Amino acid sequence: MNKMKAAIIGAGYSGMAAAWDLVKAGNEVTLYEADDHPGGLADGFKEPHWRWSVEKFYHHWFASDTHMLGLIDELGLSKQVLFPRPYTVLLHNDRWYPFDSILKAILFPGLGWGLNKIRFGLVGLYLRLSKNWQALEKVTVEEWMRKWAGENVYRLMWEPLVIGKFGKYYQQVNMAWMWARLHARTTRLGTFEGGFQHFADLFAEKLITEGVQIKLNTSVSSIKRESTNGKLVVESTAGSSPYDKVLVTTSPGLMARLAPDLPDSYLKGLLNLKSMGAVVLVLSLRRQLSRQGYYWFNIPKTAGYPFLALVEHTNYVSPENFGGDHIVYIGDYLEPDHAYFSLSAEELLERFAPSLKNFNPDFEMDWIKKTWVFKTDYAQPVPLVNHSQNIPPIQTPVEGLFFASMSQVYPWDRGTNFAVEIGRKAAKVMQAT
Repeated sequence: MNKMKAAIIGAGYSGMAAAWDLVKAGNEVTLYEADDHPGGLADGFKEPHWRWSVEKFYHHWFASDTHMLGLIDELGLSKQVLFPRPYTVLLHNDRWYPFDSILKAILFPGLGWGLNKIRFGLVGLYLRLSKNWQALEKVTVEEWMRKWAGENVYRLMWEPLVIGKFGKYYQQVNMAWMWARLHARTTRLGTFEGGFQHFADLFAEKLITEGVQIKLNTSVSSIKRESTNGKLVVESTAGSSPYDKVLVTTSPGLMARLAPDLPDSYLKGLLNLKSMGAVVLVLSLRRQLSRQGYYWFNIPKTAGYPFLALVEHTNYVSPENFGGDHIVYIGDYLEPDHAYFSLSAEELLERFAPSLKNFNPDFEMDWIKKTWVFKTDYAQPVPLVNHSQNIPPIQTPVEGLFFASMSQVYPWDRGTNFAVEIGRKAAKVMQAT
């Protein structure tokens, strides 16, 4: 196999995982990242008095995340993976009920004690055991759940989830997406000692040690074929560089802008992929918000809250890691043209703050030490019926140009585990062609 000179655009987990496999195989690898640090959508930030970083968009690993945990083991960092015991709750009749295990779900009072609970349990068991997701992508969540779980169970348990994730698209989402969530996820949630940014920094250091050149603060503007020698030229703020092969790990929309030589059919496929954005307000508090120590509050849209979820990070990992500060995320999945994308942290807080007394009646505004807001218009791909037919291949029609994004991890849901998987798949494809 001929060794290649390869460029990777994006130092998120997909890009770094691909770089790891390519450089270990003896290839020359350059990793481009527009930001001043690696990590992608799982990056973090840190105050001077914090020992750990805080993720901009709340993240955790599942015990079943074999691709992520396997890579961490290869890197020799497994001892720094932690699995604290968090508590997730669901709102019903203005009260919070534990909802983070099969037993707690069965005991959830909203289901009653009759046929609804039996159908809920049987549907969950079937989706955990079945491997035939291809049949499930032919129908929507709404159609399938109404038929097999029943109208009441669908309306109470599953409809709020798909509405919260997909907004106006909720009735178009296929059942394979729901299967993937229930089939692969566990109630055990893991994190990295020091925070996800610390892991990304350590990963980048190991890549550099292996010989990967990482260009931070370097935006790529285009990828074009050079007429004289057939190389792919990456144009960036660092100048022009030719490569044998280039892997792009950005959003489909950015990929379309970077590679104008892609044929119209491929470009159309990229641009037709739908996705939801995310807006997350992060608060640093002087006091604990949830007196019960709950970590994740799931909130149905119908409950009237101005956000989808509240996550008290320091009920998962100790506030001692953050100088005694209590870290709270308030977030929502939204269409990229939603008004929240134009609001500042102060404006979002003004909208969100009145609801915080529902989590703790004693809450006062002077509990808040600092606020941050983070936004992305590419947070949750929308999988429509027969979505497998819409997934762009890793190898694009342009020779030597490859694409790996969270839009291609389907039927699995987005997350760092499948980012690692698609990145490593891309590295194999690059070496085999």
